Amino acid sequence: MSPAPFVVGLTGGIGSGKSAAADRFAALGAVVVDTDAIAHELTAAAGAAMPAIRAAFGDAVVAADGALDRAAMRRLAFADPRERTRLEGILHPLIRTESARQCMAAQGAYVVLVVPLLVESGNWRERCDRLCVVDCPEAVQIERVRARNGLSEAEVRAIMAAQAGRAERLACADDVIDNGGTPAGLHAQVDALHERYLALARRR
Repeated sequence: MSPAPFVVGLTGGIGSGKSAAADRFAALGAVVVDTDAIAHELTAAAGAAMPAIRAAFGDAVVAADGALDRAAMRRLAFADPRERTRLEGILHPLIRTESARQCMAAQGAYVVLVVPLLVESGNWRERCDRLCVVDCPEAVQIERVRARNGLSEAEVRAIMAAQAGRAERLACADDVIDNGGTPAGLHAQVDALHERYLALARRR
């Protein structure tokens, strides 16, 4: 059996820039396992989670092509925490199983496991050798998400309220990427962390 890979958990609030950081790690040669991408596969038209989601929530959250209607599901889930918990009960076990499979299959010096709710959810932390938090001011998060997704400020704040607070994430971090500035600044920080993670993976 192959040895378990060195895993860096990458997290941050919505709009913090996790994807930009993950893309830079990937460009440097890290293997990126993205739980958001896995969730999208599970909720695509033929996704493994869709039968259970349809049974739990009905056709109102299923788009015409059979995929999850994300806008409808978002409205439902963030209006009622119990509905969000039901959705997570369907998705999270499937995401954990698939992400573990991808991590073990990874061919590279180390794995970056991107988990938006790493601090909030279950046993993700114990699966990581390091926890890296992408951080920026909340006002920047709101501005980015509104520009990207067209959501109202109230909708963005509702999503943020369902996530760990900024201070809580930072308190759990082994490493912090400050993404309140420019892309070049983000890249410089990721580049330095990449060298650190390569050294840590070699030592293990």
